Amino acid sequence: QVQLVESGGGLVQPGGSLRLSCVVAGSIFSMNALDWYRQAPGKERELLATITSGDITSYADSVKGRFTISRGNAKNTVYLEMNSLRPEDTAVYYCHADTVVFDSVIGRVRNLELWGQGTLVTVSS
Repeated sequence: QVQLVESGGGLVQPGGSLRLSCVVAGSIFSMNALDWYRQAPGKERELLATITSGDITSYADSVKGRFTISRGNAKNTVYLEMNSLRPEDTAVYYCHADTVVFDSVIGRVRNLELWGQGTLVTVSS
């Protein structure tokens, strides 16, 4: 079973930094793109950053220049480096992947959208 496993959340003071990790656990055929989202209490889920299979990155204006999405050497790990954190960055952070997997039941590859379980980031003094 393929799943996304996140880690790295926690409590940090304003101006501090955290690095979130998202590991694709299980066998996939390919990964088209991986995104980081966040959802603060009472707010809609917000797309923060995307990295494509060709390592092209894009960012929301709210985090541009402060957050960096990157892929690990193992290629099945994606990081979100967060700097200059603000109280308004407090939220549950989710990774999301658009993957292709081989489905043995149907005997061919198919798209599979995955979500991580979420990791809480709290920015507070």
